Amino acid sequence: MKCPHCAVEIHPDFMTERLNEVPVLGDNRSHEAIGGRTWSVSYMTCPACKEAIICLGGEGKAKINIRPFVAYPKGIGRPPAPAEVPAYIAEDYREASAVLKDSPKASAALSRRCLQFVLRENGFPQKDLAPAIQALLDSNKLPSAIADNVDAIRNIGNFAAHPIKDTNTGEIVPVEPHEAEWNLDVLEQLFDFFYVQPERARQRRAALNEKLIAANKPPMKGTTGAAPVEPQ
Repeated sequence: MKCPHCAVEIHPDFMTERLNEVPVLGDNRSHEAIGGRTWSVSYMTCPACKEAIICLGGEGKAKINIRPFVAYPKGIGRPPAPAEVPAYIAEDYREASAVLKDSPKASAALSRRCLQFVLRENGFPQKDLAPAIQALLDSNKLPSAIADNVDAIRNIGNFAAHPIKDTNTGEIVPVEPHEAEWNLDVLEQLFDFFYVQPERARQRRAALNEKLIAANKPPMKGTTGAAPVEPQ
């Protein structure tokens, strides 16, 4: 299984306790539920990230059983934003991932805000997201595959903030779960492009400069980006 916190593949090693049941006539091998339902709580600690994973399930006579599900953490087990991503952007991304299953619309709205912060921090400060995306696309900075995805999620993001009506039925067009999840996928691509790749390149340049200096040669010329500023 994959850890729902860090998405690392782990071996399930749950401890399980049963709640809301009592022994029948003192027989430790036979139990009955109090109030007609017995709950099971299974829990473990991820060996990779050290976070708790807690599952719940329920069963009872003449009642619908509740299949075991992950009660903590809520969400779909997407990996967190890379360490290179500014903390305030990573937090929005984490929350967008956590609410995806319960509310795709809320997740899409958080993703939209997260995208706007990414663009603002990387030189596209337009007040509204649509013109910021257009400015990014016009800059030709992005590889074509990422550019196409960013252009497409502009419509999905608008669904979250401004519900759009079907031109034939007049009904509100909902944000589908797969659309909201795609927002998160595209954010991952932008995180890699704007934060991870530049940081790796900086580290490689720094390592090469150390070798050049050790060999009494001048270091490479280069620039570093300004430190990110959190929104007020």
